[in-house]
Amino acid sequence: MRLNDLAEAPVTEATTFKLKAQLLEQGRTDEEILRTDNLWARLKVYASGGENVLHAHPIEDHMFLILQGRATFYDKEGQATELGKYEGILLPAMTYYWFCATGDEPLVLFRLGARAGEPPKDFGAGVTRVDVTGAPIHGESEANKEVPVIFRDGAYFG
Repeated sequence: MRLNDLAEAPVTEATTFKLKAQLLEQGRTDEEILRTDNLWARLKVYASGGENVLHAHPIEDHMFLILQGRATFYDKEGQATELGKYEGILLPAMTYYWFCATGDEPLVLFRLGARAGEPPKDFGAGVTRVDVTGAPIHGESEANKEVPVIFRDGAYFG
Protein backbone atom coordinates (compact mmCIF):
# COMPACT_ATOMS: atom_id res chain seq x y z
CA MET A 1 0.00 0.00 0.00
CA ARG A 2 1.52 3.36 -1.05
CA LEU A 3 0.84 5.97 1.63
CA ASN A 4 2.99 8.72 0.11
CA ASP A 5 1.66 9.09 -3.41
CA LEU A 6 4.56 10.82 -5.18
CA ALA A 7 5.19 10.40 -8.90
CA GLU A 8 7.81 7.82 -9.93
CA ALA A 9 9.95 10.51 -11.59
CA PRO A 10 12.53 12.34 -9.46
CA VAL A 11 11.27 15.38 -7.57
CA THR A 12 12.23 18.66 -9.32
CA GLU A 13 10.53 21.23 -7.07
CA ALA A 14 9.79 21.79 -3.38
CA THR A 15 7.71 18.88 -2.09
CA THR A 16 6.19 18.13 1.28
CA PHE A 17 5.66 14.66 2.68
CA LYS A 18 4.28 12.88 5.73
CA LEU A 19 5.72 9.80 7.36
CA LYS A 20 2.97 7.24 7.89
CA ALA A 21 3.08 3.45 7.78
CA GLN A 22 1.13 0.47 9.03
CA LEU A 23 2.88 -1.46 11.80
CA LEU A 24 3.69 -5.15 11.40
CA GLU A 25 3.34 -8.45 13.20
CA GLN A 26 5.83 -10.11 10.81
CA GLY A 27 8.15 -9.08 8.01
CA ARG A 28 9.20 -5.66 6.78
CA THR A 29 8.02 -2.90 4.49
CA ASP A 30 10.09 -0.33 2.61
CA GLU A 31 8.31 2.74 1.18
CA GLU A 32 10.02 5.35 -0.99
CA ILE A 33 9.13 8.81 0.33
CA LEU A 34 11.01 11.00 -2.16
CA ARG A 35 13.77 10.90 -4.76
CA THR A 36 15.97 13.27 -6.70
CA ASP A 37 18.88 12.32 -8.95
CA ASN A 38 21.30 12.31 -5.99
CA LEU A 39 19.20 11.88 -2.82
CA TRP A 40 16.41 9.54 -1.73
CA ALA A 41 14.44 8.85 1.43
CA ARG A 42 12.58 5.75 2.54
CA LEU A 43 10.37 4.78 5.48
CA LYS A 44 11.11 1.23 6.64
CA VAL A 45 9.08 -0.82 9.12
CA TYR A 46 10.27 -4.10 10.65
CA ALA A 47 8.32 -6.38 12.96
CA SER A 48 10.03 -7.06 16.28
CA GLY A 49 12.82 -9.57 15.57
CA GLY A 50 12.98 -8.69 11.86
CA GLU A 51 16.44 -8.55 10.31
CA ASN A 52 18.53 -8.57 7.17
CA VAL A 53 21.98 -9.97 6.28
CA LEU A 54 25.51 -8.55 6.07
CA HIS A 55 25.75 -6.32 3.01
CA ALA A 56 27.11 -3.01 1.69
CA HIS A 57 25.92 -0.35 -0.74
CA PRO A 58 28.82 0.32 -3.15
CA ILE A 59 27.73 3.69 -4.55
CA GLU A 60 25.56 5.11 -1.77
CA ASP A 61 26.21 6.91 1.50
CA HIS A 62 23.20 6.45 3.76
CA MET A 63 21.90 6.87 7.27
CA PHE A 64 19.13 5.52 9.44
CA LEU A 65 17.19 7.44 12.09
CA ILE A 66 15.07 5.37 14.46
CA LEU A 67 11.59 6.84 14.87
CA GLN A 68 10.12 3.98 16.93
CA GLY A 69 11.50 0.82 18.53
CA ARG A 70 15.09 -0.34 18.93
CA ALA A 71 17.65 -1.78 16.53
CA THR A 72 21.03 -3.40 16.85
CA PHE A 73 23.43 -2.76 13.97
CA TYR A 74 26.39 -5.08 13.40
CA ASP A 75 29.56 -4.36 11.43
CA LYS A 76 31.62 -6.81 9.35
CA GLU A 77 33.47 -8.01 12.48
CA GLY A 78 30.24 -8.56 14.42
CA GLN A 79 30.62 -5.48 16.66
CA ALA A 80 27.15 -4.45 17.87
CA THR A 81 25.75 -0.92 18.18
CA GLU A 82 22.35 -0.67 19.87
CA LEU A 83 20.18 2.32 18.99
CA GLY A 84 16.84 3.61 20.24
CA LYS A 85 14.30 6.29 19.39
CA TYR A 86 15.78 9.42 17.76
CA GLU A 87 19.24 7.85 17.48
CA GLY A 88 20.87 7.14 14.15
CA ILE A 89 23.81 5.68 12.30
CA LEU A 90 25.77 6.89 9.24
CA LEU A 91 27.00 4.24 6.80
CA PRO A 92 29.37 5.54 4.08
CA ALA A 93 29.51 3.66 0.77
CA MET A 94 30.97 0.12 1.05
CA THR A 95 30.45 -0.08 4.82
CA TYR A 96 29.36 -3.65 5.55
CA TYR A 97 26.56 -3.96 8.10
CA TRP A 98 23.37 -5.77 9.04
CA PHE A 99 20.73 -4.98 11.64
CA CYS A 100 17.78 -6.44 13.48
CA ALA A 101 14.77 -5.01 15.31
CA THR A 102 15.57 -5.76 18.95
CA GLY A 103 12.77 -4.01 20.83
CA ASP A 104 9.38 -5.36 21.83
CA GLU A 105 7.57 -3.02 19.43
CA PRO A 106 7.86 -2.74 15.64
CA LEU A 107 10.89 -0.82 14.38
CA VAL A 108 10.28 2.29 12.25
CA LEU A 109 13.31 3.73 10.44
CA PHE A 110 13.78 6.83 8.30
CA ARG A 111 16.50 6.02 5.73
CA LEU A 112 18.22 8.75 3.75
CA GLY A 113 20.60 7.84 0.90
CA ALA A 114 22.85 9.90 -1.35
CA ARG A 115 24.81 9.05 -4.48
CA ALA A 116 28.48 8.38 -3.74
CA GLY A 117 30.08 7.89 -7.14
CA GLU A 118 29.08 6.10 -10.30
CA PRO A 119 28.58 2.34 -10.66
CA PRO A 120 31.35 0.33 -12.33
CA LYS A 121 30.66 -0.54 -15.98
CA ASP A 122 30.14 -4.22 -15.08
CA PHE A 123 27.67 -3.37 -12.31
CA GLY A 124 24.25 -4.84 -13.10
CA ALA A 125 21.31 -2.52 -13.67
CA GLY A 126 19.35 -1.97 -10.47
CA VAL A 127 22.07 -3.44 -8.22
CA THR A 128 22.25 -1.39 -5.04
CA ARG A 129 23.75 -3.83 -2.53
CA VAL A 130 26.41 -6.53 -2.45
CA ASP A 131 27.18 -9.39 -0.08
CA VAL A 132 30.62 -10.02 1.48
CA THR A 133 31.84 -11.70 -1.73
CA GLY A 134 30.86 -8.65 -3.80
CA ALA A 135 27.95 -10.49 -5.44
CA PRO A 136 24.68 -8.60 -5.89
CA ILE A 137 22.00 -9.34 -3.30
CA HIS A 138 18.43 -8.12 -3.70
CA GLY A 139 16.84 -6.53 -0.62
CA GLU A 140 13.54 -8.34 -1.10
CA SER A 141 14.89 -11.90 -1.26
CA GLU A 142 15.07 -15.01 0.88
CA ALA A 143 18.85 -14.55 0.84
CA ASN A 144 18.24 -11.24 2.68
CA LYS A 145 15.87 -12.93 5.19
CA GLU A 146 12.67 -11.71 3.51
CA VAL A 147 9.51 -13.25 5.03
CA PRO A 148 5.82 -12.67 4.23
CA VAL A 149 4.40 -9.44 5.67
CA ILE A 150 1.64 -9.62 8.26
CA PHE A 151 0.15 -6.21 9.06
CA ARG A 152 -0.95 -5.28 12.59
CA ASP A 153 -4.66 -4.45 12.30
CA GLY A 154 -5.42 -0.78 12.93
CA ALA A 155 -1.90 0.05 14.15
CA TYR A 156 0.01 2.84 12.41
CA PHE A 157 3.07 5.02 12.83
CA GLY A 158 2.48 8.70 12.03
